[in-house]
Amino acid sequence: MGNQSFTPAYAAAARDEEEVAALVNDASERGLGVRVAGARHSFTPIVETDGLLLDLSALRGVVGTDAARKRATALSGTLIRDFYEPLWSQGLALKNQGDIDTQQIAGAVATATHGSGIRNTCFSGVVRGVRLVTATGEIREIDESEPELLRAAQVAIGMLGVMTQLELEVTDAYRLTEQIDLWPWEEVLERWDELVYGHRHFGFFWLPTEESAALYNLSGHDQQMADKCYVKIYDDAAPDQPDSAVVGRRTDRCYRIYPMVYDPNFHELEYFVPLELGPDALSAMRDLMLRSLPDSVYPLEVRTVGPDDAYLSPNYKTATTVISVSGTPGTDYWDYLRSVDALLSEFSARVHWGKLHFLTPERLHALYPEAEAFIKVRRELDPTGVFLNAHLRELFA
Repeated sequence: MGNQSFTPAYAAAARDEEEVAALVNDASERGLGVRVAGARHSFTPIVETDGLLLDLSALRGVVGTDAARKRATALSGTLIRDFYEPLWSQGLALKNQGDIDTQQIAGAVATATHGSGIRNTCFSGVVRGVRLVTATGEIREIDESEPELLRAAQVAIGMLGVMTQLELEVTDAYRLTEQIDLWPWEEVLERWDELVYGHRHFGFFWLPTEESAALYNLSGHDQQMADKCYVKIYDDAAPDQPDSAVVGRRTDRCYRIYPMVYDPNFHELEYFVPLELGPDALSAMRDLMLRSLPDSVYPLEVRTVGPDDAYLSPNYKTATTVISVSGTPGTDYWDYLRSVDALLSEFSARVHWGKLHFLTPERLHALYPEAEAFIKVRRELDPTGVFLNAHLRELFA
């Protein structure tokens, strides 16, 4: 996303799993590390390597569906948007998704990318099987018959091997209705429980200034927007409810409702606090952001996510309130983001692995109860650390 740069020893684009295996084995024998480029959506240096940088964009496509079992199988470079039509044609859909659909599915899974709504997990929580190329170039299949390994593989940040194929649990095709409005901050917090528990999807952007909305293309309102919440609510459409293209009140297939259009004009930090701590954490964040202007001019994005069992998931065993803040590219935003980190640390905040964070080994083990279990699996599958880099080695070696 424009804030990370490095020079690998070499880069290669694999055309299939066999080429992935040969490339990984060659790099490993030469004592080089291996990382996968993905769709370049992360703000952290998780892709950085001085070894082999792999491009898997050719491994793309939904290669199987099972409507009875509610399963879909896809290659690792498949974009989220690539699932739409193949699933719909079989009466299926992704169970949930976020508002950006240009990520490769393997990268979205590896970093616990998510949508909103406590009835559904992040992408990682619906992974039911993976194929990995290990450090020796061998193929390892992990599925529900090995639950402990699967829980490690669901959120692995690319540290267990190169993922070449995934099986996801999907659901019956569904349509959504949209409600987008500007609400006062106080009303959102007063109605917090109703909004969180009463809707399939609830999220909002709090706008600290009049200039904030345009930074995320949140237009369409002719009223004062400072200190307002741009609230997004999605619910299941009734079977007899017709499609609608009315802005802010659309009804359509789910995958046509979820995506938003963003300009790549921000660097983002995203932390997850236990759901019940959300209102207090948000009130504290609003106070901090008002004190931090103009560094804090970008909207504060708020969503919720349901719990899952993945060892490194920020939603491990708990529903969360997701709090996202951004720094302006080209400015020194680090003091502001460190203040955000310090504040949200008081609320037991876990991190989004693909976004800016200040996690230390001590905080990792305090916040992620199964961190040691993950590290044990990582060492078993990659004992020489082929899939580590400097950023990940500090936390997971």
